[in-house]
Amino acid sequence: MYVAVKGGERAIDNAHAWLAEERRGDLSVAELSVDQIKEQLKLAVNRVMAEGSLYDQDLAALAIKQARGDMIEAIFLIRAYRTTLPRFGNTNPIDTGAMECIRRISATFKDAPGGQVLGPTFDYTHRLLDFKLAADGEVLEAPVSAPRTEPTPRIADFLGREGLIQEEAESDDTPPDLTREPMELPGNRALRLQSLTRGDEGFVLGMAYSTQRGYARNHAFVGELRIGDVAVEMEIPELGFTIKIGEIEVTECETVNQFTGSKSEPPQFTRGYGLVMGQCERKSISMALVDRALRWRELGEDDMGAPAQDEEFVLYHSDNIQATGFLEHIKLPHYVDFQSELELVRKLRREAEANVAEAAE
Repeated sequence: MYVAVKGGERAIDNAHAWLAEERRGDLSVAELSVDQIKEQLKLAVNRVMAEGSLYDQDLAALAIKQARGDMIEAIFLIRAYRTTLPRFGNTNPIDTGAMECIRRISATFKDAPGGQVLGPTFDYTHRLLDFKLAADGEVLEAPVSAPRTEPTPRIADFLGREGLIQEEAESDDTPPDLTREPMELPGNRALRLQSLTRGDEGFVLGMAYSTQRGYARNHAFVGELRIGDVAVEMEIPELGFTIKIGEIEVTECETVNQFTGSKSEPPQFTRGYGLVMGQCERKSISMALVDRALRWRELGEDDMGAPAQDEEFVLYHSDNIQATGFLEHIKLPHYVDFQSELELVRKLRREAEANVAEAAE
């Protein structure tokens, strides 16, 4: 056994060395720096920060480099590092109404109060490969508009003035923290939203798409989508007042959904909500659709048995780190388990063959 263990350690060390060599690639090609990843692969960095639950662009870029571009592995690295960080306090809830928007659109009102701000988006590109990028040519700088510094009115507020959209319930209760406490179901909306914002983008997108195809009858409009910087503030007991400790970029989406009413609620519009760190609009829209589907019970709707309405199914399977850990463990040694099952199958075959022989007699 000692020889086998030593051999195993040597093989693992060699595998690590080979991985480092593969990560570096051709030595004649310039090495990719963390700053290059942070500045030029920003959307990848944003996803790692969002699903890793840690807002740090440098660390997210480093994780992407270390993981060779494997996003889930990079998210795993960030979450693991996050557990080593000290917690020295809690910040106040961010005020997205005071966001300095670089992008703000509405699919419900053409002349949205406050204006439409297209911002940096792929929405209007032709999805054709730009071979100029392969030639490493100079890219012309587009004129940059300053972010909106004045408060941008919310679209849903205008519907609320006419009583056409459901009022959101407010609570002073401290929301649960999934990074410190295990998930317990059934959960409140704050728990569901926290789980969804950490969830795998592809999974949440698939769930959202299912609602659009008829599973849960969730017909939604993007009431508002906004991206920009918000202030992070913290109360300092020794000072007796709140101070701004920094800014983070977030993406917020609020959907407007048709609702024909129930025994307890009149016909009106309802909302779905998504909030994600960084510029992650596909994720925030998906999150809003799934959030609305999961609200069927509180709105008095019928359970259609749709996957996106199943709280346990959605929340427990959206975490890509938990899913990856359970999935990838099956490629690790299971020699003892397999040998026991192998012996069981052999025994069952012997018994079956004996029964056939006995019946033939």
